[in-house]
Amino acid sequence: MKSEIILLGHGSGGKLSHQLLDELIVPTLSGYTPQNQNDAAIVAQPKGRLAMTTDSYVVDPLFFPGGNIGDLAVNGTVNDLAMVGARPLALSVGLILEEGLPLSDLRTILISMKAAAEEAGVAIVTGDTKVVPRGKADKIFINTSGIGVIEHTFAINGSGAKIGDQILINGPVGDHGMAVLARREGLELDSDIHSDSAPLNGLVAELLTAVGADLHVLRDPTRGGVATTLKEIALQSGVDITLNETSVPVSKAVTGACAILGLDPLFVANEGKLLAFVAPTAADAALAVMRNHPYGKSAAIIGEVTLASVGRVKVRTAIGGLRSIEMLSGEQLPRIC
Repeated sequence: MKSEIILLGHGSGGKLSHQLLDELIVPTLSGYTPQNQNDAAIVAQPKGRLAMTTDSYVVDPLFFPGGNIGDLAVNGTVNDLAMVGARPLALSVGLILEEGLPLSDLRTILISMKAAAEEAGVAIVTGDTKVVPRGKADKIFINTSGIGVIEHTFAINGSGAKIGDQILINGPVGDHGMAVLARREGLELDSDIHSDSAPLNGLVAELLTAVGADLHVLRDPTRGGVATTLKEIALQSGVDITLNETSVPVSKAVTGACAILGLDPLFVANEGKLLAFVAPTAADAALAVMRNHPYGKSAAIIGEVTLASVGRVKVRTAIGGLRSIEMLSGEQLPRIC
């Protein structure tokens, strides 16, 4: 391509659009030849129930320690499918490009998306590209939708928490939110903080194999963090949850950054973490699975479901007291994903 930036003509549907698709986007994401490109992708019908999800990504900045908007978009949709116990099958990608976006940035983002999809074992099968004038977007926005197949009969959903369930998390919290915030605001921290963005479908598959029907709830604590996600589950299931503050893994770097900025790590976004509600008899087995997985080496049991109620979440503090937590109020960290 002659231009080094996105032009309005790249969204015209004409020659420049075909150049952008045939020379960059399609070869990078899917490898489909022009002869195999149609108005819709055809996906073989698998055995089992289908799951479908969609999400949009407007993170600022586009590039941050540990990732960029491209792999974040793929991992986020893969994880949403995994949280209902589905094996991701296929993704669609919608790109909203602002006039003037450097093609080198777009190329880097697309390569990251392809790599993330390959790691998750999912195909990018269709997509769409639009170009808007300068000032009508912020460089690039991405929508990813996904379908997956549920190949088991277990019921995994947000209303499935049961009294006695142990609550597990697969590692330290708050890394993604603080990594994005530090890069956006130019904060100089003593230690680098990297986003935890990662595909969790492999870890979920191993959990399903190990504990099966004893796995009751899965949820990735993204925007609003662990605190807001636990509150959502408590309300959906009609139970009380007690979280042990000292059991929640938080890195020293995130703890320090949150202290400086007056933030609670429990409310900071994650993009490679999951909360698992597991029957007490299966908790140790689930914890062992997590700790043996690359994305769960620092897993911990951080709380339990205590009784049926209207959906309260309490945190047992380091000095033994209890404090109630509610959903995040307002926007603590805008444009985090």
